[in-house]
Amino acid sequence: MSYYLGLDFGTSGARACVLDADARIIHQGQLAFPAEQSPQVWREALHSLLSGLPAELARQLRGITIDATSATVLMCDAALEPISPALMYHDGRATAEALELKGIAPPNHTVCGATSGLAKFLWLTRHAEVSRAAHFLHQADWLAALLTGQGGISDYHNALKSGYDVEALCWPEWVLTLPNSQLLPKIVAPGTAIATISTELAQRYGIAADCQVHAGTTDSIAAFIASGVTQPGEAVTSLGTTLVLKLLSEQRVEAAEFGVYSHRYGNLWLAGGASNAGGGVLRQFFDDAQLTAFSARIDPTKESPLDYYPLPRPGERFPINDPLLTPRLSPRPHDDAEFLHGLLQGLSRIEAAGYTKLAELGATPLRAVVTAGGGAKNAVWMQMRERLLGVSVMAANQAEAAFGAALLGMRELAAPH
Repeated sequence: MSYYLGLDFGTSGARACVLDADARIIHQGQLAFPAEQSPQVWREALHSLLSGLPAELARQLRGITIDATSATVLMCDAALEPISPALMYHDGRATAEALELKGIAPPNHTVCGATSGLAKFLWLTRHAEVSRAAHFLHQADWLAALLTGQGGISDYHNALKSGYDVEALCWPEWVLTLPNSQLLPKIVAPGTAIATISTELAQRYGIAADCQVHAGTTDSIAAFIASGVTQPGEAVTSLGTTLVLKLLSEQRVEAAEFGVYSHRYGNLWLAGGASNAGGGVLRQFFDDAQLTAFSARIDPTKESPLDYYPLPRPGERFPINDPLLTPRLSPRPHDDAEFLHGLLQGLSRIEAAGYTKLAELGATPLRAVVTAGGGAKNAVWMQMRERLLGVSVMAANQAEAAFGAALLGMRELAAPH
């Protein structure tokens, strides 16, 4: 048998998923991160998950692929030892560097925010011992390098927010003119086989000596891969704390003014946006038991007369970009089921407006939606969304990023041509 390991390093913990050649789950493992994350925490988690592999699976492991949070980065030396703190995906300290990038990057480029990988790269080159630096790496890159001993390689999903041109498949000249640009990684397609696992780790954990380590991806794209969506016009809506849309498109769409950008996805594009609205609003008013009870009293075929825009607090990113947009949650009826009906309808309308916006920008029109996240369990909400979207809506069979990472290592993304 051949087995494939996916490792997901998410916002709060790490997960392992081993698939067989038929994409059946054979083994899973997980652990939580402490409040403060660091490269040492990640390294310990990596070794812990490897040590937890059943011996029989480890002996027949053919591939390992890692996904991690986008724009989480660090600087390391030639021995792959960190020489800087890890700057997490939401770290916004590089404000001055982001302003500098606005002066040299194309207008509204994704790197022009303080949380971008490239803004953090500039910050690190000014606050770390650059004379000792050998590599600037994203979280997934560094973890994969620990497995092979080879640093300096990344994938075009993680590198997008570091300024990599995913259309031309190269670092643009304006990035290469930056000081210390030689520290930026070589970029390959996600899923590309990089090298075999190091002899030392293969022996320590009983892993097959010819097990290939593959270039990774981001955690959100790994979750998209897990959903099984493969055709243009198919999309994944994640109904978590926020509402995240990802649409597989034949055309690349970019509109920073609406928070819209596209990842290369083989020969296609993964266009998306994220609203501040989502399940977090529902949590302000209802617990799980109440959501179940009140949902059962809603007729999803009927319109609610309530016109809500359910934000948890002022400010919206997509499909409306207005940092001052106020939540619209009144009037509130006495009947909580009617109130929930209005909230769910408002969220469904935001989702529909989001896919309409992507189509207006030139993306492939929506044909079907797969749903991930906690909201996928609400059948009434699913029916309401199906009516308002005008396409079939179904729950994802798989939504775990570790599953998607393992799948990526098995199949790789089609090479662009």
